[in-house]
Amino acid sequence: MRIQFTPSAVNKLKPYLDGSGLQLKFLHDTEGCGCVVSGVPALELIREHGADDRLAHGEPFDFWYEPRHEIYYEPVMTIDFNPAKGIFSLKSDSQIYSVNVKLAHPPAETA
Repeated sequence: MRIQFTPSAVNKLKPYLDGSGLQLKFLHDTEGCGCVVSGVPALELIREHGADDRLAHGEPFDFWYEPRHEIYYEPVMTIDFNPAKGIFSLKSDSQIYSVNVKLAHPPAETA
């Protein structure tokens, strides 16, 4: 799996990732869907990756993902950000996966 991030997406994500200790994870979110096939793509900022997560190389950001969900996506995709609407989108050369990809933030750390 490989994701290319457009300049607009890079501008939106870079402040979250530079020097923050956070990493990017690409999710196949199935919460509330009832079935894994009905899942939707999402992005999440994480502090640590899960034991089953795999690191993928993206342009320019590497990201974590769960290999069991790889079957639902094409090998090369693009994430864009629309600043006017404040939303990400995910597409490939053959389809648009979502025009409303959520970016989840980790819960605040407690002291």
